[in-house]
Amino acid sequence: MKLQDRILNKLGIKALNAMQEEANLGIMAADNVILLSPTGTGKTLAFLLPIINSLQNDIEGIQVLILVPSRELAIQIEQVVREMGTGFKVNAVYGGRPFSKDKIELSHAPSILVGTPGRVADHLRRETISVNQIKTLVLDEFDKSLEAGFEGEMSEIIFALSHIEKRILTSATQNIEVPKFVGLENEVVIDYSDTVASKLAVKAVLSPDKNKLQTLVDLLCHIGNKPGIIFCNFKDTIQFVSDFLTDNKIAHGCFYGGLEQIERERALIKFRNGTHQIIIATDLAARGLDINELNFIIHFQLPLKEEEFTHRNGRTARMNSEGTAYVLQWEEEPLPEFIKTDGIERLDTKKAPKPTDWSTLFISGGRKDKISKGDIAGLLFKQGELNKDELGIIELKQDCAFVAVPRFKAEAVIAKTNNTRLKKKKVRITLV
Repeated sequence: MKLQDRILNKLGIKALNAMQEEANLGIMAADNVILLSPTGTGKTLAFLLPIINSLQNDIEGIQVLILVPSRELAIQIEQVVREMGTGFKVNAVYGGRPFSKDKIELSHAPSILVGTPGRVADHLRRETISVNQIKTLVLDEFDKSLEAGFEGEMSEIIFALSHIEKRILTSATQNIEVPKFVGLENEVVIDYSDTVASKLAVKAVLSPDKNKLQTLVDLLCHIGNKPGIIFCNFKDTIQFVSDFLTDNKIAHGCFYGGLEQIERERALIKFRNGTHQIIIATDLAARGLDINELNFIIHFQLPLKEEEFTHRNGRTARMNSEGTAYVLQWEEEPLPEFIKTDGIERLDTKKAPKPTDWSTLFISGGRKDKISKGDIAGLLFKQGELNKDELGIIELKQDCAFVAVPRFKAEAVIAKTNNTRLKKKKVRITLV
């Protein structure tokens, strides 16, 4: 079986889509490639497959550097590479965690390094990574990195990479202006930005109150138990909205730049495994996050730019699925010209969304302790006395793990398994 077929089989993917097929061929054939495709179409796999195919087993050191605009995207790409099971080492570096932890993980250099520009530039200045073997550079969500103000760090990094032979840029946005320091020449542009047949409905929801909070609750009751994101422009608004949803007993998570990294990561984990079905977020969540298909998004605060409107909407109705973007509008609030709706959504008064059936457990051991998902499952089946259909999604990290279990059994499972041994490590198991 070919390497690509083995990887797809391991990931549970039957076949590549048209964009991924063309990207695979283009990246293998050309030295400089720009890949344009909407959020959720599989760009990560599109560039990883040809990259991994080009890695050499006999080279020690970093062969590929992938720069990304956010910690979450770095973690996501690292996870995808690990799940491919190729045997090549991958590490992600980003701000918000101890530099000493990076140094330990990089003491044995990975073949693929994924990182945010600020943290990678810091490693270069401290000479904790070697660039001598780096021949492939990926700038994922390149325009987002420029928007985030990373141009200086990116320029510094690229200037230090003297052996680059291949450059790959990805974006969900057309008409990106590539600065000269990137060094693109005779680039091949693979443009699938307008080819995804979206089944997105954009509905206006009118609020009689300027603060729109009660209308938001009414809308969530109208939608029912479905996964979605509520977008706000500012982190202060998120706290304001979160407090109101909590008062109305609507379970949710929060996601914005001011949160500690561990809190952001746990919010996404609980969203992915079904503990929460709603996240309140800034535009940080509009792109590059590894979250499942959403039924809806809500513009609680109207976006300030057309690009923000587009990227928020791109979180739902992905890859030919249906989805709805609700524009929550105070009755006297004018809509920007770039927001076009398909009509007004009339709300049916219904009961508040029920809490989901899942809770999330934290386990204080991970990959570095030689713990596998199978080990965790075995512990929860045997000592935790769970049935097979009661074990939810397991997310395994370097030094810890998270697992979804039935909400009504969570405390009992903790009582039966906390402070027991998993492999050779005594682990704490607590509720997140």
